[in-house]
Amino acid sequence: MAYISTRLKKEIEITEIITIHYFEYLKDFVFHGESHDFWEFLYVDKGTVMVQAASEHYQLHAGDIIFHRPNEFHAVKAIGRKSPNLVAISFLCNSPSMDFFTGKVTTLSSIEKTLIAQIISEARTAFSTPLHIPSIEQVKLSSSAPFGSQQLILLYLEQFLIHIKRHHCDDERVNNLPSFTKQSWDSSNESYVFEQILHYLQLHICEQIKISDICNEFSISRSTLHSLFHKNKNCGVIDYFIYMKIERAKEIIRDGNMNITEIAYFLSYNSLQHFSKQFKKLTGMSPTEYISSVKGISQTYKW
Repeated sequence: MAYISTRLKKEIEITEIITIHYFEYLKDFVFHGESHDFWEFLYVDKGTVMVQAASEHYQLHAGDIIFHRPNEFHAVKAIGRKSPNLVAISFLCNSPSMDFFTGKVTTLSSIEKTLIAQIISEARTAFSTPLHIPSIEQVKLSSSAPFGSQQLILLYLEQFLIHIKRHHCDDERVNNLPSFTKQSWDSSNESYVFEQILHYLQLHICEQIKISDICNEFSISRSTLHSLFHKNKNCGVIDYFIYMKIERAKEIIRDGNMNITEIAYFLSYNSLQHFSKQFKKLTGMSPTEYISSVKGISQTYKW
């Protein structure tokens, strides 16, 4: 039998990375703009910004992303009450499929947000240059990077772009809109709002949050917020936020990078006693007992 190979088409192929940045800006941050001969996208991880793309202006909130085609002038300004966290990634790609991203402004799904997180995670190990300094114009490769980290960055980024092209084809074109904002609350976008609230809670996992903070952020009433969480999680929003904190605490314990007191402080508990009480209520054991349990399992399965 004579086997014949099949060459597979690469719809999107990224040849080079220019920059990968993740940084926290001050509330009054202003970038007056630039243009360059490569692609770039700006993802808002936290806060609200006003972005200029050519002659258009767009208001982006947490979860929103905008793409800038090569040689497109773009500028950004922080607005709102909170300091923004932004991801900016620029790259070279000559694939014809990239035409889809010209003028593209949209809101990312949880899968797409995860892909961005994976890109940032790999970049932290692949590059020796820090990601939080926006003035860096060339990334330097780390000599101690894990095997395949550079390739994973390209694969994650290409997968990210393919996923957007597959799942955002029906997005409304925004070229003629004065701004791009989150959808207002109504029953038709209930799942969207709920997903954004979960993302907001995850971003603020290390803080103390009140119900009024969430209501103000998403312009919804207490009763609506209450109904939303009881429908989707069968509990109140603060109860679910506490659950998220304890789940994060369990992850940190398994990582072994902090002691119990440090974890309680990291998650903004007022006291170690309060943290331990909530931990035991949700897990059935104290943090110390959980540590012993984890160690016991690790030793049982140690090769």
